Amino acid sequence: MTIPGLIAPGSLGLDDQRRMPLGVRIMGLDVSITSTGVARVDGSTFRIKTRLKDRHKRVTQIRDRLAIEVAEQRPHLAVIEDLPMITGRMSIANLKAIAGLHGVVLSVFIDADVPWAYIPPSTLKAFACDNGKADKADMQAAAYLADGVEFADDKGGDQADAWWLRAAGYDWAGRPLFTMPQAQRDYLSKGEWPDLYRQRYVLGADA
Repeated sequence: MTIPGLIAPGSLGLDDQRRMPLGVRIMGLDVSITSTGVARVDGSTFRIKTRLKDRHKRVTQIRDRLAIEVAEQRPHLAVIEDLPMITGRMSIANLKAIAGLHGVVLSVFIDADVPWAYIPPSTLKAFACDNGKADKADMQAAAYLADGVEFADDKGGDQADAWWLRAAGYDWAGRPLFTMPQAQRDYLSKGEWPDLYRQRYVLGADA
């Protein structure tokens, strides 16, 4: 794992055409039916937890809580961890549940007119740890090394992932929250970044 803080600030090599307004607000979201990790625009994190016994209502519980957060936080961009790769161990029912939840989550951002980006899980891990197979403990340790951040009640690593998704958004937008090796920053090119966001903020349509 590379220690981000050891990279000199002058070596970032930012593309000035992507540099965003200082007040840009970005959220991170690690979507899960049992425990969705959320990173607010101020960097604080929490989990939206649901119970198995609530069955289909779990989706609406996540939607309603997220809608409140979006209304309060008013983000310019939401960065979401992409759907997991389909494996032989994943049932059709599980795949439908995950895809359905993502659709509900996106509807919240659509209603609020908030563009979003998707980052594959392996890409996020490579950005944070320079290792596409990093585990939850690695992601948490990397956050501490990068910015002294620790997460309470985060056994599943949902908050750490959401925190790194937010950090990735700021990095892509040309407003990195801390120094990172260029090689790790380059991994973000594999994310799906919204053209709408580029048009609205990067190209200065709303400036």
